[in-house]
Amino acid sequence: MPRPERRRDIARRVRFEADMRAVPLPLEHKVGNYARLVKPQIDRVIALIGLIILSPLLIIVAILIKLTDRGPIFFVQQRTGYLGKRFPLFKFRTMVPNAEALKESLRSANIHGADSPDFKLLHDPRITRIGRILRKTSIDELPNLLNIVRGEMSIVGPRPTSFDATTYSMSHLPRLAARPGLTGLWQVSGRANIGFDERVEMDIAYIRTMSAQRDLQLIVKTVSAVRRGDGAH
Repeated sequence: MPRPERRRDIARRVRFEADMRAVPLPLEHKVGNYARLVKPQIDRVIALIGLIILSPLLIIVAILIKLTDRGPIFFVQQRTGYLGKRFPLFKFRTMVPNAEALKESLRSANIHGADSPDFKLLHDPRITRIGRILRKTSIDELPNLLNIVRGEMSIVGPRPTSFDATTYSMSHLPRLAARPGLTGLWQVSGRANIGFDERVEMDIAYIRTMSAQRDLQLIVKTVSAVRRGDGAH
């Protein structure tokens, strides 16, 4: 686990790079009441209502995962969030239990390149049968709603990365100027088909234009993207 002073250093670097690239920190500066005061409360309310309404579906999915291979129902992974802080992200497990141990042996097949921190395979052999359905429909990400209730994420924002902020280049850091989201500009623009550099630019563009209208537009587009299965691997 990174030392506290190391975490503070990452936060300082994020603030510096965001300032250099004219990227606001909506949660810290009074650029409007929406990002700091309204959005966090709306996010939590929507997420809580979503968990309640979707609870029958969540229970069915949990049972199916348990019946297919008897492994853990949830996949809990440390992700990088606001100002580089790490937090546990909750997802339905879509891979074999030892998926992380197999990752390095498959790195050469990474669609973003073997040296890219972003890891995606076109036909990932680690994905289970039920997992393919959950990924195609994005149902595997519904437990992220718990992260939103906990205040670690937003409904809309940059998608949290599995790799630490120390892996980022300096130009990537401004994407950490806002809380990560369940969906966002990257999610509706191709997802896994987009490289990390382009993804960062999308995230920065979102942070610069964050508004209630923008968030609503992205939520509507997310529904269409999920139906098409764009970039869902």
